[in-house]
Amino acid sequence: MASLGVGLQLIRKRGAGRSGAVERRNLLTVCRFSVKTLLDRSCFETIDDSSPEFVNFVSILEHILSHRLKGQTTWFGYESPRSFWDYIKAACTKVPHNCIRSIESMENVRSSRAKGRAWIRVVLMEKRLSEYMSFALRDYKTTRRFYEDGAIILGEEAGLLADTLIGLNTIDFSFCLKGEILDGTCPAVIDYTPYLKFTQSADSISSDEEEMRTLGSSGSENSTPDKTATAASIFTEQSNLVSKCKRFEQKYCMALEQKAYLEELVRLREAQLSEAMSHNKALQQSLADTHLTHTLEKEQLEYIILELQDQLTVMKNNDLRSRQELTTHLTNQWPSPDALDANAVALDTLLYRKNTGQWEEKSFQSLEQLSADMSLSQSSLAPSHTLSLEARPPHTQWPHKGKEETPSLRGLCGSLTSVASYKSLASLKSSECLASPATEISSPGVTPS
Repeated sequence: MASLGVGLQLIRKRGAGRSGAVERRNLLTVCRFSVKTLLDRSCFETIDDSSPEFVNFVSILEHILSHRLKGQTTWFGYESPRSFWDYIKAACTKVPHNCIRSIESMENVRSSRAKGRAWIRVVLMEKRLSEYMSFALRDYKTTRRFYEDGAIILGEEAGLLADTLIGLNTIDFSFCLKGEILDGTCPAVIDYTPYLKFTQSADSISSDEEEMRTLGSSGSENSTPDKTATAASIFTEQSNLVSKCKRFEQKYCMALEQKAYLEELVRLREAQLSEAMSHNKALQQSLADTHLTHTLEKEQLEYIILELQDQLTVMKNNDLRSRQELTTHLTNQWPSPDALDANAVALDTLLYRKNTGQWEEKSFQSLEQLSADMSLSQSSLAPSHTLSLEARPPHTQWPHKGKEETPSLRGLCGSLTSVASYKSLASLKSSECLASPATEISSPGVTPS
């Protein structure tokens, strides 16, 4: 028996949980439908208290806010019923520029339910219903204190409800807060018929009228119909055929419109695709051209670098060769001191060699030979090509008259080692430096300038 009681209790709990879930889902679905109908109606006319869509929406919202609302406990332990206005008044006091004090001070609104209905209308005209609901749901402590477990306000669907109510901010409402509209004694009744719609499938051939006519005539098959019944049945069939044709025509027009829309959409997408493909090809061609140009420029720069390196190598070699030639030229420009001393002694001897009043022809020949030897010695710096004093034969006597051959004559002729006094023997043959045979050399101290 105990196990049977536990089983029944579990079944009851499961049934209660299922009924609560179905109730929450139904209220939220109908609330979304009512918001959509209000939005559709607002496109054609102004929403006021006489609008059936608005009356139905207010009833649905009252049921949602009153779902599993806790009662107020008195001193004696009894619970008195409570309205959702008590929750709104406690949870929305911190909303900036709220209308709670204004509603509390209204003279024609006495009951708690009437104040709640007045609050719904005021916040709809202010377009702040979603703001109030979001602010109240964030105060979870107050919400938990007013509602029991399983309430819509405590569930995850409450956030979706606040988001759904945002669409009402686009509607301009116009309400009158005076009169019998805010009577709190009238219960809120939801009308579900606007949201219940049966759509007949396209495969179904028989309509509702045919089914009703078939059901109505099924019991009188054995009876003989009269002419009036036959005419009525024929007229009914014709009207049914006409209605079917109209429905098929409407569906056909709708299908044609959808087909045209889809074809236009496909053409647009194909045009966009072709444009994108052409643009992609142009980008690929541009990328290929850029890559080719980059490759050519790279090869050209490499060739230029190699050519510059070759030119730099050639210039370095030429510079090194020029330096060597310059060094050799500067080194070979001046003869050695021994050769200069030998040339100076030979020049002294040739300048002051003379016979009794006449120059010997042999001396000029020796002078020309000495000049050639000097030129050769300047180019090769070989001391073997110079005419030295040691090279002449021994016991050679230079004829002279009245003068004694002394080494002092060397100093009178000047030193060939100095740059200022040195000149080639070819210049010494000129009339500027050498005395003619007709000229009397009076002094051995004359030096060439």
